[in-house]
Amino acid sequence: VIPPDATLVFDVMLVDVWNQDDRVRTRSMSKPDRCNRTVQSSDFVRYHYNGTLLDGTQFDSSHSLKGTYNTYVGMGWLIKGMDEGLVGMCLGERRSIIIPPFLAYGEKGHGRVCVCVCAHGFYISIADGYNSSPALGRDAVGLPAHTSYQPVGFLGLKTIYAGPKVGSVLILSGYSRNHTYDTYIGMGYIISGMDQGLQGACMGERRRIIIPPHLAYGEQGVGDNIPGSAVLMFDVHVIDFHNPSDTIEILTVAKPESCNQSSKSGDYIQYRYNCSLIDGFRLFSSYDQDGPQEAILGGQKVIDGLDLALQGMCVGEKRVVVVPPHLGHGEKGARGVPGSAVLVFELELVHVEESLPEGYMFVWDADAPANLYEAMDLNKDGEIPLEEFSTFIKTQVTEKKGRLMPGADPDKTISDMFGNQDRNKDGKITADELKLKTDEDAEKIQHEEL
Repeated sequence: VIPPDATLVFDVMLVDVWNQDDRVRTRSMSKPDRCNRTVQSSDFVRYHYNGTLLDGTQFDSSHSLKGTYNTYVGMGWLIKGMDEGLVGMCLGERRSIIIPPFLAYGEKGHGRVCVCVCAHGFYISIADGYNSSPALGRDAVGLPAHTSYQPVGFLGLKTIYAGPKVGSVLILSGYSRNHTYDTYIGMGYIISGMDQGLQGACMGERRRIIIPPHLAYGEQGVGDNIPGSAVLMFDVHVIDFHNPSDTIEILTVAKPESCNQSSKSGDYIQYRYNCSLIDGFRLFSSYDQDGPQEAILGGQKVIDGLDLALQGMCVGEKRVVVVPPHLGHGEKGARGVPGSAVLVFELELVHVEESLPEGYMFVWDADAPANLYEAMDLNKDGEIPLEEFSTFIKTQVTEKKGRLMPGADPDKTISDMFGNQDRNKDGKITADELKLKTDEDAEKIQHEEL
C-alpha cells in the first residue's frame, strides 16, 4: 500500500532502450583486406551468428546448430533489421548488428527468451554469399610472359588446382594427388562455373575462380565436404590444352637465304630435335643420341604432327613447333609422354633427299645401259652372282647414275634386289631372269587384261 503524499524510491537497472526513430546500428568488428563483393539485396548468404539481448542474454546461435544459417537477403525471409544489417558486408567480415524491436520480433517476441519489447544484438560472420543473376568471379593471378593461345569452347584441358575452398577450408587439391586434372570444357564434364571460369585462360596462367552455388553443386551440395549452397573458390594453374580442330603451330627461328629444295611427303630426311612439354619440361632429345634422326615423310614412322612440322623445310632451317595431342600421342600418351600432352619440338633439318617411288629400291638418274645384262656381267661369263651384282649397283650410285632407297642399309637393299631377280634361287641371275621393274609392271598389267 502506498500512503498519500509518499515519496517513492526505485532501484532501477536499465536493460535496454529504444525509440520509434531508432534504426539498425552496425559496427564492423573485422574485415578482410580485400573485398571484391559485398552483400546485396536478393543475395543468398551463409553466415554464422550469435543473437543476444542488450544485457548479454543469448537467445540463439548458429554455432550451437553446428552449421551456418542459409537464407536470402531482402526477400522477406529474415526479420527486417537483419535484412538491413547484412547489406554491405564482405565475405569473411564480422559485424555487430543492433536491431530495435519494431524491426525485430515486435511486442510479442519470439520463442521462450525473446518475450519482451527488446532490442536485439547479433554478432554476424559471413561465410559466403552469391546472387543467382551475376556470373562467377575470376582473377588472373599469374600470366605467362608470352602467350597467344587461349581456350574457347570445346577443349581438352590439363590443369592443376588448389580447391575448391568453402570459406577458407581447403576441400580438395590436385597437388595432393601429384597429377593434373584432365578434362574437356564446354562439354558438360565439369560444373558450369568451372566451364565458364576456364574460358579465356592462357597456357601457364594461374587463375582464381569463385563459383556461386547455382553454377556449382546447388542447394544440395555434394559428398561430406561441400555443403549445400556453398560458394566455391578454385586456384587453378592451366598447364596446357588443345582443341580437336587445332593443327600444329610453326615458328621459323632461322632459315638459309638460299633454299633450292624443301622437304615434302615421300622424302628421306635427317633432323635434330628437342621435345618438351608446354611448360618446358624436356622429354627427349636427339642430341643425347649418336646422330640425327631419320625418317621418310608420310611414311607413318613419326607422329602426325611431327611429320607435318618437318615438311616444307630447307636444309639448315630451324623451327619451334607446337603439336596438339590428337596429332601427337593422344589421350593415352606413350612411354615417357603423359596423356593429352601438348608437345613442343625444336627442329633443325640436316639433310633431305628425294625418296623413291613406292615399291622401288633403286632408280636410274641417267639412262640405263642399252644392254643392261651385258653391263652387269662384269667378267662376261654369262651369269651374275650377288658379288658382281652388288659391285655394279654401287658403281652406278657412286657415279650418280642411280640411287638406292635412302635411309636403308645399302647392302641389305642390294641383297633384296638380287633376291627378286634370282627367280629360281640358284645364287645367280641369268639373262632370262633379269627384268626392270617397269617391265615387270607392264607384264602384270598385260596379265590382268588377259
